[in-house]
Amino acid sequence: MAANRKTSHLREVLPSGIDLRVRRDTYDYNLLAAVILLTCFGLVMLYSTSAYEAQMNHGSDMFYFKKQAIISLACIIIVVIGSQVDYHLYTPFALLFYFFSLGMLVATRFIGREVNGAKRWIYIGGVSFQPAEMAKLAIILLLPVIIVKMGKNMRGVMAPGIVLGVGGICAAFTYIFTENLSTGLIIAAITYILVFIVYPDTRKYLLVTAIIAAVFGLGIMAVLMKVGADTSSFRLRRILVWLHPEDYSDEGGYQVMQGLYAIGSGGFFGKGLGNSTQKLGALPEAHNDMIFSIICEELGLFGALLVVMLFVFLLSRLYVIARSAPDLLGSLIVTGIFIHIALQVVLNIAVVINMIPTTGITLPFVSYGGTSILFLMLEMMVALSVSRQAGR
Repeated sequence: MAANRKTSHLREVLPSGIDLRVRRDTYDYNLLAAVILLTCFGLVMLYSTSAYEAQMNHGSDMFYFKKQAIISLACIIIVVIGSQVDYHLYTPFALLFYFFSLGMLVATRFIGREVNGAKRWIYIGGVSFQPAEMAKLAIILLLPVIIVKMGKNMRGVMAPGIVLGVGGICAAFTYIFTENLSTGLIIAAITYILVFIVYPDTRKYLLVTAIIAAVFGLGIMAVLMKVGADTSSFRLRRILVWLHPEDYSDEGGYQVMQGLYAIGSGGFFGKGLGNSTQKLGALPEAHNDMIFSIICEELGLFGALLVVMLFVFLLSRLYVIARSAPDLLGSLIVTGIFIHIALQVVLNIAVVINMIPTTGITLPFVSYGGTSILFLMLEMMVALSVSRQAGR
């Protein structure tokens, strides 16, 4: 009877034509294995990529590796234990977590420390923390809760507007108080796609989106025309660097070109693990945003494809969990996680191969960053909790 009520509720909210049959499943060890494999691979590549810089700047080639390994191990333990808890017990705190994340974003403007020209980190003792990563998880948890509570009202205008507003506020806070445009866009995209999934009138939704996008695009064009050739604009410089990296090597183009050199020199099978030359000071942020270029250089196209296949496998498991979730809440939460991981992987690789302007997006589970690993692992914990409940 309970299952019938859940299915009935799903039919009231979701567009017709979607398969709502709930599949009974057990704890998804495949997802856990994918996370562990990606984490271990990331640690290997992190050591290979960062050893030289760590030795030069910190006196130990294990400096970055040790920090990442410790937090990764701790997070995997948290994932295994926390995933045994019913995810419904986390959701009552979603609203409080959302407001807390907004507060931390605001605090970053006043007490954050500037690193590489951006004030995005808060330091507590000797530990750095990036509130923007917390904001992504807050949105992934809160929006499904709001959508489920809205129920049939999601067919109208007010309810979707509220959901879009909640996500939009978080995206705006992320950009305004941390100047992190890329993370703000990811939060906005998660919000938009979740509403798109549950909104029954697809044509109307896409039409409104096209109108808003057109107005937004005209606004950007007007700003660019007003700015003209004034390259003092930070965003405009990024676009110019993307289009002509060789002409703006002092303003970011150097990193792009060195990354492309690394990719091109790797060939099909690469130079061999540890044999990269670009990581020896030539490529800035080699162990962070640009680690995929070092993967291509050392392991070649073959290694890069293996990494992409690992991410595809992880995303496929998230898709299966979302489809087999016991209720709409669990399905939407895992869908939000899916969207986040997919966007971040695509954007990171697109930046590395210079398909889009540089954004500062890390490669999930592979790039260096304790805050990123922590909140990615918390997302995996929730996804595994949903998979566990699907078998009940």
